[in-house]
Amino acid sequence: MLATKLSRPLLNFSGKALNFKDPGSGFRPVQKFFLPLLSPCGSRSYASEVDQIGSRAVLITGCDSGFGFDLAKHLHEKGFIIYAGCLQKDKGEGGSKELDKMKSDRMRTVQLNVCDSKEVDRAVEHVNSSLQDPEKGLWGLVNNAGISTFGEVEFTSMDTYMEVAEVNLWGTVRTTKAFLPLIRRSKGRVVNISSMMGRMGSPARSPYCITKFGVEAFSDCLRYEMQPQGVMVSIVEPGNFIAGTNLYSPERIKAIADKMWDELPEIVRKDYGRKYFDEQVSKMESYCNSGSRDTSPVIESVAHALTATAPYTRYHPMDYYWWLRMQIMTHMPAAIADRLYVY
Repeated sequence: MLATKLSRPLLNFSGKALNFKDPGSGFRPVQKFFLPLLSPCGSRSYASEVDQIGSRAVLITGCDSGFGFDLAKHLHEKGFIIYAGCLQKDKGEGGSKELDKMKSDRMRTVQLNVCDSKEVDRAVEHVNSSLQDPEKGLWGLVNNAGISTFGEVEFTSMDTYMEVAEVNLWGTVRTTKAFLPLIRRSKGRVVNISSMMGRMGSPARSPYCITKFGVEAFSDCLRYEMQPQGVMVSIVEPGNFIAGTNLYSPERIKAIADKMWDELPEIVRKDYGRKYFDEQVSKMESYCNSGSRDTSPVIESVAHALTATAPYTRYHPMDYYWWLRMQIMTHMPAAIADRLYVY
């Protein structure tokens, strides 16, 4: 009830039209653009774009699938030189295979495991040696590589916490530190893919939330430090796009759940019981099936951060339900927000 009342004033702005997609598919409408930045006609007011895109190079991590794969193709179409970091390139699997089939001298796949410092260093050497003018540096770095999991705190092993953090948080830090000298030369851009879960917690998502909160803090600190260097840092905070990124299939959810249950301490299994455990897994399945399949709002946000002369600090490509929930949970007293969305 309170959420409904709070939403009404937001819909009465003179800019009015939060530009939604047709919800006829059964998914919540995707909010493509951002409330404070709407022009009277309801579309995002784009700043002018940087020039000479065709001579600018961008490295993207996590291009095997999902956002990274789609983004590599989209930015290539816009004219950028793309270094697509792929975890499975050395195996000839994943997105690298399809990207290599493009036979374009502007699409360059790179073996890149963001958890491996030696691979990251080799990627830096490869990019530096293949740039047309290394002294002009690398225009953009998009830290997209990430993994996700689920499970309440007592259900999640320490190994799982560390595994997710190694990719999502330390992988972002490691890759950024390695490529910053090249980015600074060009006075370029760093774009970090965070999540709405980096702004608000959620039951059964602590391993993921912890890492994305960390990415937010790292990005803010980096932005402060890079401003005098002429480097711009942006954060993209996607909503629920699980259905569009294939992070979770029913088989993967079941495999994670079965492994989690088998590894639980006996006291935890006894206290919670299998019925409660299965109910939480079922909630995760519903969440995964409810997400948007159209990843274009995320792709367009990253493209804007790389091409606009004045990119935004934060981008919120998410449907209106999640946008409103995030505002309430980050601005209202916790007692109210928790009552509305958690308890």
